[in-house]
Amino acid sequence: MNGSDLPHLHAYRDPANADDLAEAVHPDANTLSANLRRIVKGAAADGQPWPERHQLPGRCMALADSDCALAGLRVVQEVLLAAERTRQNGEPEDYVGDRVMEGLMLACLALSAQAVGRLQVEG
Repeated sequence: MNGSDLPHLHAYRDPANADDLAEAVHPDANTLSANLRRIVKGAAADGQPWPERHQLPGRCMALADSDCALAGLRVVQEVLLAAERTRQNGEPEDYVGDRVMEGLMLACLALSAQAVGRLQVEG
C-alpha cells in the first residue's frame, strides 16, 4: 500500500527539546519568528466561558465576543511588535514590508472597534 501525499490529520508530539532544536536551526535572534516566539512564550487565551453567572445570556455572549476580540488583538499586536523588532534589528530581507505592517495596524483597529462595540450597553 502506498503512503498518502496528504498531511496527517492528527497532531504529533514534538520532542521535549523542540524549542532548543528550533533555536539551533534559526540561530539569528532577530528574525520575525524568533521575536514572535519570545513574545508569546507562555501567553495564550484560556478559552473558558465568561465566569460571571448573573449576567443575561445575551450579555454573556457580548462579553465573550469582546474577550475573543481582545485576545485576537493581543496576538496581532504581538506579531506587529515582532515585525517591528525585526525591522529595527534584523536583516533587511527578514522584514515583512510596509504593506504587511499597515495590514496589521488595520487589524488592530478593527479588533479594537469590535471589542468596544460588544462592550457597549445597548439601552
